[in-house]
Amino acid sequence: MDSKNIIIQQPQAFDLVDRKILVAGVGVGFEGTISLYVSDGHFEVESFAMAGGTSLRQFQAEITIPDNVNFELDRIFLIASDDTAGCEEAPCTKVFVPLLFAPRILENYSGYWNHTVQNGETLSSIAQHYYNDSSMWKAIYRANTNTINNSDIIFPGQNLRILRVD
Repeated sequence: MDSKNIIIQQPQAFDLVDRKILVAGVGVGFEGTISLYVSDGHFEVESFAMAGGTSLRQFQAEITIPDNVNFELDRIFLIASDDTAGCEEAPCTKVFVPLLFAPRILENYSGYWNHTVQNGETLSSIAQHYYNDSSMWKAIYRANTNTINNSDIIFPGQNLRILRVD
């Protein structure tokens, strides 16, 4: 996701993220500061990164979502703003990156496997294979809402992310 002043290279749209979100990109901001927010529309966590003050420069930051922040939605947004002086007259540059908050989908999330759908598979049969519990299909669906429009329709060759707990 990008604008003329901020380019977010990591995370990408609809990436699965944990409570520690690593952000990287290129940007320029007022006094070299890029403000970062993670929000589901109900709760918001703030951070910042140092970038260029007069030209585009690489930046990286880590945003940790505290345990007491319980997002109400699986889908959250990373918002990056250059906080340019004069935002009163014109809107500041903002970049929005939609993400999926994996700990809300599956407690104790530790990563995911890639699974390529085979002919005849359903979300329930895939859940049975990975979790020994066909009712866990909802976790697979929620982790892939950007590629699955209808939980009853998946296609051979489709790549799914299967959340795992270690």
